[in-house]
Amino acid sequence: MKAAPEDQAILLDVQRLDNDITRLAHRISSLQKGEHLTELGTRAAGLRSQLAAATGDVEDAERDLARLESDTATARARIERDTTLLQNVGNAKDAAGLQNELDSLNRRTNDLETQELEVMETLDRLRARVGDIEKQLADIDAERGRLTGVRDDGIARFEKDRVAAVQSRADVAAKVPADLLALYERQRARYGFGASLLQGGVSTASGVALNNSDLASIRAAAPDDVVLCPDSDAILVRTAESGL
Repeated sequence: MKAAPEDQAILLDVQRLDNDITRLAHRISSLQKGEHLTELGTRAAGLRSQLAAATGDVEDAERDLARLESDTATARARIERDTTLLQNVGNAKDAAGLQNELDSLNRRTNDLETQELEVMETLDRLRARVGDIEKQLADIDAERGRLTGVRDDGIARFEKDRVAAVQSRADVAAKVPADLLALYERQRARYGFGASLLQGGVSTASGVALNNSDLASIRAAAPDDVVLCPDSDAILVRTAESGL
């Protein structure tokens, strides 16, 4: 294929813009994936499971406390009743029986009050645990909100740059002859690069210095010959800085 050297040189601008578009698309994709946001979401899900369990423990402890308080109230009511009966009983045997029951009720009340204190201490710890988890969740939600804003701003900024690069690319590509542009597109689709600058004997697409045999073949080619890079298969653009 033949193409004017200046037309071939335009391909370097097309390649540069294609690289920019690819880079911007990658950045947009990375932001859309939101790996840090995903990590925070996973942490939040774990904390919500912990919160559900901790809340269940609080509810269990509250039920235990309510039961103990009810049992204590019942025992105290019986103590009050038996105390009144004891004050009015005239039979020694009945009095002894009431006294024994009062002693038993007082012991039970003491035991119940001790259990109440233990459950209340446990309940305080469990409620503190719930509060700590809720705070962690609130912190994560705040961080997720902040990062979501940063992500959305970044996506909008990169998308604006990408749209501008796509338009610039279309404007520049319109200056390239159709057959040369078609070759560029084909090589880029196959190998990742459509055009490469030969600079000081090195192909910028591959970063590899061409050997003497390849350089000799390129020197022998006419300026308007379209030459492919032996390493990257991109169109090799030759300029005054190619070292030929």
